Amino acid sequence: MLPRLRDAIVAVATASGRGAVGIVRISGPHLEPLLTAVCGGPLEARRASYLPFLDGAGVTIDKGLAIFFPAPHSFTGEDVLELQAHGGPVLLQMLLARCLEAGASLGARVAQPGEFTQRAFLNGKIDLAQAEAVSDLIDASTEAAARSATQSLSGAFSAQIDKIATQLVELRALVESTLDFPDEEIDFLETAGASHRLQRIAADLDAVLLRARHGMLLRDGVRVVIAGQPNVGKSSLLNALAGAELAIVTPVPGTTRDKVSATLQFEGVPIHVIDTAGLRESSDEVEKIGIARSWGEIKTADLVLFLHDLTRISNPEYAHAESTLGERLSPAVAAGALLLHVYNKADTRVDVGDIQGLAVSALTGQGLAALRQAVLESVGWQRLPEGVFIARTRHVHALRVAATHVANAAAHAALEYAALELLAEELRLAHRSVEEITGVFSSEDLLGQIFSRFCIGK
Repeated sequence: MLPRLRDAIVAVATASGRGAVGIVRISGPHLEPLLTAVCGGPLEARRASYLPFLDGAGVTIDKGLAIFFPAPHSFTGEDVLELQAHGGPVLLQMLLARCLEAGASLGARVAQPGEFTQRAFLNGKIDLAQAEAVSDLIDASTEAAARSATQSLSGAFSAQIDKIATQLVELRALVESTLDFPDEEIDFLETAGASHRLQRIAADLDAVLLRARHGMLLRDGVRVVIAGQPNVGKSSLLNALAGAELAIVTPVPGTTRDKVSATLQFEGVPIHVIDTAGLRESSDEVEKIGIARSWGEIKTADLVLFLHDLTRISNPEYAHAESTLGERLSPAVAAGALLLHVYNKADTRVDVGDIQGLAVSALTGQGLAALRQAVLESVGWQRLPEGVFIARTRHVHALRVAATHVANAAAHAALEYAALELLAEELRLAHRSVEEITGVFSSEDLLGQIFSRFCIGK
């Protein structure tokens, strides 16, 4: 359910804790009474003014900068006041309480998570994809993710979506005209090159989808689970990839009892690597819990690195256990996870040409660069010269649905006697799917879910 939109909303817009500067942000219609009460009088628009912030008795709470952005020239499209004070938590709460008190006649209340950005969206200052990019920019875990979120926030992603939507609208209008004038001798579809237009729309959708899929990888990262028998070097491999001693390494089987995880960067893509307990039959109750958790991590992985030990590869007992373990890993792969065979301890063996996988050495670093590249290639990552847009699962899903409807429309258009009603419906559904991305078609439930994940004050 959307919050009340005519109330003035107030929030501390800086992170919790002590800081040099803290910001209290207010947005709402006609903030002049609050402005006069807190700042002592009117302010020049969009100009920082150094002045005292006053309590109800006219006593100074603090001195700082006040900036007033009158509607509609503000982030939210409403009147916006920002008070920049010293960043003490108690002081900021005092300012927050004072703004709520001074804005009581305006229905002032504490803002809900993401409500400032939500108002910007509802007031037409940004579209939904740009609104999501605000949150993604804040949450970016790599420089590449931050740059991609900035691209989306600037409207680059939305511009591509709008271009496709415009093409669909033009083609829909053409088809509707043909339906309205069935007795016309001129074949509108053939004359206007409908099939060619559909091919161009399909190509544009594929190009945007590729960049969006890569953007989704930058945003969400890749869950990589290192799995294998005890003492194959899983913890050593994690340490080698991370360049730090994150996991305890000993020759004793079963040293790792619980998962150890780290987020690394491969070409700017966040790679969430999880080292797990060695997979084997065990009577040790603690180890059994660790092994059960390992299987749980495998079930949620995007990619499983099945780690083998080259020094034991010819041992019949070890080879049998490997085969059994491989069979148990198959359901995880069938459920959608990718499987990559990696052979560790390559530094102890000269000839590694007969293995079906990557040979590495966690000890010397041999093969680690190739492993990083293989991880990226496994999930479809490649450097795109035109860059990527930060994107979410819902964006990719909407683009795929639109591409399916466009393909269906092309199939109808290719028939000798095209079913124009079916063609028109496929185009309508494609258009609707595309515009779900920017929020032209959005349910209140979707909006509530998206903005509830923002931080308060944004």
